[in-house]
Amino acid sequence: MYLLDTNTIIDYLGGKFYSNARNNLDKIIDEEINISVINKIELLSFSKVEQNLLDFVNESNVYRLDEDIVDQTIKIRKEHRIKLPDAIIAATALLFNFTLITNNTKDFKKLEHLNLINPYNDF
Repeated sequence: MYLLDTNTIIDYLGGKFYSNARNNLDKIIDEEINISVINKIELLSFSKVEQNLLDFVNESNVYRLDEDIVDQTIKIRKEHRIKLPDAIIAATALLFNFTLITNNTKDFKKLEHLNLINPYNDF
């Protein structure tokens, strides 16, 4: 199972992926859409939110902050000093055994147990 990062969702909805990556993401999204509450906040914080983005978020499983995610986030921040939003996204992926799909892999590379897919390079 997969957790989609904000940049992947924006690029997917914007039609920026080539056919192979697009087809792989179509399959993943058709099966189940998983996002962190951080992704929801980032996606819906634009001054103008397109209906397709709103629909996408509404159709997603949004993983909210709970004590386990908070504790894992604290651990990640202490050990790796990554930005808080990225730490929450990583904690969510790790706790639920998701592979994180992001083109921002450099911010997550420090986390050796986090499985990453860059849709521009790995599909």
